[in-house]
Amino acid sequence: MANKKTDTRNVIARNRKAGFRYHILDTFEAGIALVGSEVKALRQKNADLSDSYAHMVGGELFLHNLHIGEYRQAGVQQHPPKRRRKLLMHRRELRRVAGKVEERGMTLVPLELYFGGRGFAKVRLGLCKGKSRVDKRHALKEKGIRREIQRGLAGKRKR
Repeated sequence: MANKKTDTRNVIARNRKAGFRYHILDTFEAGIALVGSEVKALRQKNADLSDSYAHMVGGELFLHNLHIGEYRQAGVQQHPPKRRRKLLMHRRELRRVAGKVEERGMTLVPLELYFGGRGFAKVRLGLCKGKSRVDKRHALKEKGIRREIQRGLAGKRKR
């Protein structure tokens, strides 16, 4: 019998604003090169993705502005909270991502930070295009309509 791979992700942080600020066109998964105190801080779910983004530098992909808080027990070997971190992907995948990012108006935004099934820290990146103000207003309007529909359905279920 085949060993079925299950989804055992342990989510650390989500970028909840990404769906509101950007049109997410495609997603990619990448590993993150971390130091020991960063891994310990992530195990305590001490991270913030809100203003972070990924950028290609010299054929390599780096994650900027990812805030990983201090791990108090690290003492002197503390890491800087907002240092740039290298993202780990296969070379073929990197080339594919680089080609898509070079298109006008595209950016890589981290959507989710988690520990994968084998315990390695991973980040799910979204290939995004920024939304205009009109798009954002339209999204808020749709969200309000959906909420009203759900309230109406919930009221009918109670009867």
